Amino acid sequence: MSDNHKLSGAFAALMDEYHKATNELIEVIQLISPAHLMKTIAPESENPDCLSIQTILTHVTSSIFSYAVYIENVIGLKTERPPRMLFLHVDEYISRLKEAMAYTENVFVQNPNIQLEEFDSSKKINTRWGQQYDVEQMMEHAIVHVLRHRRQIEKALIQFSD
Repeated sequence: MSDNHKLSGAFAALMDEYHKATNELIEVIQLISPAHLMKTIAPESENPDCLSIQTILTHVTSSIFSYAVYIENVIGLKTERPPRMLFLHVDEYISRLKEAMAYTENVFVQNPNIQLEEFDSSKKINTRWGQQYDVEQMMEHAIVHVLRHRRQIEKALIQFSD
């Protein structure tokens, strides 16, 4: 559950699930050594965000901020995405994940009148990757994004133990 009880209804539900997904990721990564963090897991990958657990976590933490910034921008705030940060220790990623989640939750706390559903395509969020979402869809995508990368990291850790 979310630590901030200022949200209710669908906002609280979405943030609770986002926190749950992120906490599950933190549980998976918390004991990863620096060597395993930086070990190549997909040398043949053309996606630079999937070469190691380090690059995956850099991508995930950056994405959490990005989704919040997309929401801020669609409601009229002109926010810039924070820079991507590459770390050498998993504790730094855990701190950054918590910071990104607090930032996201604060977007909803500070803007309680955000409309979750939007049927007018001209008012939807246009993403860098070509999708168009309303706020609710963006948050659902954000939750599943964390889950997908948690699974990817779990598989890499199994690969390391073979």
